Amino acid sequence: MNYKNLLGYMALGAMVLSCNTQPKEMAETKLTTPGNPFLPLWEHIPDGEPYVFEDPDNPGQYRVYLYGSHDDLVTAYCGRDQVVWSAPVDNLTDWRYDGEIFSVNKNANGELLDSAGLADVLFAPDVTMTTDSAGNKVYYLFPNNQSWGRNGMVCKSSRPDGPFEVCNWSKENPNATDGVLQFDPAVFVDDDGRVYGYWGFERSYAAEFDPATMATVKPGTKIVEDMISGRNQKGIFSFFEASSIRKIKDKYVFIYSRFTKDGEFGLPISNYTLAYAYSDNPLGPWTYGGTIIDGRGRDVNEQGDTIATATVDGNTHGSICEINGQWWVFYHRQTGTDEYARQAMVAPIEVEVEEGPGGKVFISEGEYTSEGFCTDGLNPLERHSAGIACWYTGPKTAIHEWPNNTFFGSYVASSYGTDDKFEKPYDLKNNTNSVVNNTDGSIVGYKYFNFTETEGKKTSLLLNFIPEGIKGQIDIMIDSPWESRGGVKLGSMELTKEMKKVPTEVAVPLDPLSTYSDKHAIFFVFKSDTKGKSLCKLENFAFQTK
Repeated sequence: MNYKNLLGYMALGAMVLSCNTQPKEMAETKLTTPGNPFLPLWEHIPDGEPYVFEDPDNPGQYRVYLYGSHDDLVTAYCGRDQVVWSAPVDNLTDWRYDGEIFSVNKNANGELLDSAGLADVLFAPDVTMTTDSAGNKVYYLFPNNQSWGRNGMVCKSSRPDGPFEVCNWSKENPNATDGVLQFDPAVFVDDDGRVYGYWGFERSYAAEFDPATMATVKPGTKIVEDMISGRNQKGIFSFFEASSIRKIKDKYVFIYSRFTKDGEFGLPISNYTLAYAYSDNPLGPWTYGGTIIDGRGRDVNEQGDTIATATVDGNTHGSICEINGQWWVFYHRQTGTDEYARQAMVAPIEVEVEEGPGGKVFISEGEYTSEGFCTDGLNPLERHSAGIACWYTGPKTAIHEWPNNTFFGSYVASSYGTDDKFEKPYDLKNNTNSVVNNTDGSIVGYKYFNFTETEGKKTSLLLNFIPEGIKGQIDIMIDSPWESRGGVKLGSMELTKEMKKVPTEVAVPLDPLSTYSDKHAIFFVFKSDTKGKSLCKLENFAFQTK
């Protein structure tokens, strides 16, 4: 690899490089281990509902489709369209943008719903599939329309990737739709063809639906109020939002965003967790199961206290999906300093079902990592954005005041790519999130890299960053950021006040790494006598062997 402006400095013997862009051959290489978030980092698909459907263009082949809201309003939740990404079930690192599947700015008569022509804002959707009398597959989208009178909107398509068209316009009012679904809808078609809907905010609701409308309550039945206990009600469920429903064998599993209790898990209350409940019947009664994923990335510090190692609080929404025999939990994380730039995340989980009346359902809690679908560990010889960090802490705990977070140390900045992001989704100028505010006492970590290929070889870390005029040091640790908890320092690099504030690359020798193999976590530990000032912005990095 050819580098420009090569400088020699540091007793460490590291090599420093100042450059404006990464070499083209490296920047445009498609990652075989893209990490977590698993979509290109410029894309923001929170509230993800994953489903395995047959590929309409390749009968007999299956893809996993991710339906979610679309955080492109930047200063508010979600967006005015919904898009879908999909991947073949036998290659979950090959995600494809399938385009916009739904947006609505006109009523039943084709007239604009808004004088400016703006489309309705759409929140967290759900999708389900039925088969008509002729044996054709029909896909229904419940887009969670946020405009009054259209909250219960339902759309349908003959393809899982759309486009979807509204199918429940009111006959009395062309600007309204018929239906009872409200906030965060989930809809499920049972094996016997009966249809059930779920929704709610702080209180949970459910009902059996009329299959002829997919939107209204089945005649002769009623809405079930407080299906499980809500956030402000007595009970362990503590439902907040994000209803999702799955059937596993003979059990119904309800996934939702739960408000933890104060002190639960050793942390303050938070709705940044997904929990589950299960039942023998689609409308309950329900048994509380436990936590499936915690977006705070719970871990312990050097003293053994529980800490949040990712964003301390936010919201989350997602579900579970079995793909080729492996179960996954899909959820989202926060980036930036507010809740408006969320990214799709995934973790492997275990699911066990005890069949028969009263049988239990066990779902393991997923680990918050940088791996995504690459559960054998990330390839250290590929260049990864610093933004796939799963651990970012500061000298003191960040403060969450909805919808904002105040960080005193490292965090992942939001980004939206460039004009050619669809053509070059993994080019570093698009597929990147900087890690910023790296103050003294900050730690940035990645779980996990697989160092089998580097074992026995002399290895360096190629770290691309932007200095910020602060003298300091970055220690590169393996397994833990603290030696007292089993961490080992692999190497170190110095930052000087004189370093230019431009993209700079340093090769840091990591001689002890040659003795390691298999999966390990890597941590960058920031140190400086200057408190409260960021030493640099982390851009991307790769490991290099000789």
